[in-house]
Amino acid sequence: MLSYIIRRILLMVPTILGIMLISFLVVQFAPGGPVERVIAQLTGNDVSATQRVSGGGADSAATAAAAGEVGATGYRGAQGLDPQFIAQLEKQFGFDKPAHERFLLMIWNYARFDFGKSYFRDVSVIQLIKEKLPVSISLGLWLTLLTYCISIPLGIAKAMRDGSRFDVWTSGVIIIGYAVPGFLFAILLIVVFAGGSFLDWFPLRGLWSDNWAQMNLWQKAVDYAWHLALPLTAMALGAFATMTLLTKNSFLEEVRKQYVMTARAKGLDERGVLYGHVFRNAMLIVIAGFPGAFVHAFFTGSLLIETIFSLDGLGLLGFESVLNRDYPVVFATLFIFSLVGLVVNLISDLMYTWVDPRIDFEAREV
Repeated sequence: MLSYIIRRILLMVPTILGIMLISFLVVQFAPGGPVERVIAQLTGNDVSATQRVSGGGADSAATAAAAGEVGATGYRGAQGLDPQFIAQLEKQFGFDKPAHERFLLMIWNYARFDFGKSYFRDVSVIQLIKEKLPVSISLGLWLTLLTYCISIPLGIAKAMRDGSRFDVWTSGVIIIGYAVPGFLFAILLIVVFAGGSFLDWFPLRGLWSDNWAQMNLWQKAVDYAWHLALPLTAMALGAFATMTLLTKNSFLEEVRKQYVMTARAKGLDERGVLYGHVFRNAMLIVIAGFPGAFVHAFFTGSLLIETIFSLDGLGLLGFESVLNRDYPVVFATLFIFSLVGLVVNLISDLMYTWVDPRIDFEAREV
């Protein structure tokens, strides 16, 4: 097992390099960039900017533009801006170096977990991520636990009543829930329960109320759950389907095997057969998929929900960084997410061997 783990860790290096290289190349050919964005702000053409660039350089550029200085900058919309200032911007953002040098420098820094500072916020990328983590962790952790706590019992119940009216009706509800987009359901919840056209039972923004500091522990717990109720409901709607059907199919596959028939022939009741023989084997794929399910909920499932419910998490940070051409934040979050994803895949494989020692990854090629 040790050699398998080492091989998987070594394979992470070229995988990460490939992901970062492809993303870097895409960015090079994408229109716009941080320099163009600053130029658009200075010339009044950046109508979608969410951040404001400040500093003496901007003031001097505005002065130069007002004075009518024109230079061959090579950037669209830069007429009237001092070419010397444009060169300073390129140096500030690192675009005074060739593309291959910038990529190699980025990889070298990332290998030392040095992610630099945001282009448009005077704060390090790590600090930005730390500020957004509580929201994303809350959504990812509670969504995963809620999904498992409901989907596993429901999947077992459906497997034990396969083909019954209960199985048919619950499958219909689950499939309809899976087909409804989470953001659309979130809007419906707001309209009905959050002060839209009907009831005003739940808050619309944040993870806690303004008077959080004055609350005792129990009040904080209730307030926290109160704020998470609608976002978690909207996110969990589609997550139930996959886990429930996975659990059901896993149990059905085990129930039809020979050892279950043997256990029944020995006189064991259905409960003894289910929890004494079937449960461990059927739960193998479900338990092993827990790390992946958590990472999926943590990183990929919350962008629109965070936006709709005004939750300032990692999903919203990444989206705004792409819009603002804040490349240090974009590439740092991509690097971290990719690394975490690869590590979680390895953990999932190791969990297979923990749940079922008969599985041996040493016997197969990576």
